[in-house]
Amino acid sequence: MDKRVKDLERAVAPVIDGASLMIGGFGSSGIPFGLIDALLEQGASGLTVISNNAGAGETGIAKLLKAGRVAKVICSYPRTPGSIWFEKRFEAGEVNLEVVPQGTLAERIRCAGAGLGGFLTPTAYGTQLAEGKETRVIDGRGYVFEQPLPADFALIRAERGDNWGNLSFHATARNFNPVMAMAAKHTIAEVRELSNDPLDPESVVTPGIFVKSVTEFEVRL
Repeated sequence: MDKRVKDLERAVAPVIDGASLMIGGFGSSGIPFGLIDALLEQGASGLTVISNNAGAGETGIAKLLKAGRVAKVICSYPRTPGSIWFEKRFEAGEVNLEVVPQGTLAERIRCAGAGLGGFLTPTAYGTQLAEGKETRVIDGRGYVFEQPLPADFALIRAERGDNWGNLSFHATARNFNPVMAMAAKHTIAEVRELSNDPLDPESVVTPGIFVKSVTEFEVRL
């Protein structure tokens, strides 16, 4: 039941070439910078990265793109300010892109974690994003059927964790992290503070059953 690992390097060691990888965060909040840097050193390549965006500047996911480790990006907003590395790789034909509306992305991930078979949404109906997908008209309104989006691994960041992998989050850093933890086969969490005592059950957002390993890391920007 003890989910602790000694350091970031050991935490990301199981990630293999060609894996699908969810990475939490929204903007610069809740991004597992330490785990991303450790993965860069670990060397896994050919990754499918599922995240809200494709990184900004030279940090986070952008580092993986710069190093040529990413084969495909599934996100809702690939062109954040300063996201030069995604653009360079995409224009060179070195990375594929699947654009998913933000709410649809979150719900596809949530469905995977909840064991649901998909859902109908009016978002993207009648647009290029709906091409090749099942559509229906219900009460005169068009809907697109979206499938669950699971992953092999998830890299997430939380505010606090305990030895059993229970996690709590700080404010908006919660964002995509909890649903990604549920949707991945192997979730790796970095936390600002790792407690030897169990977290207060009332503060737990992600139960440890969804977390494979947890390690302490203080982000210094």
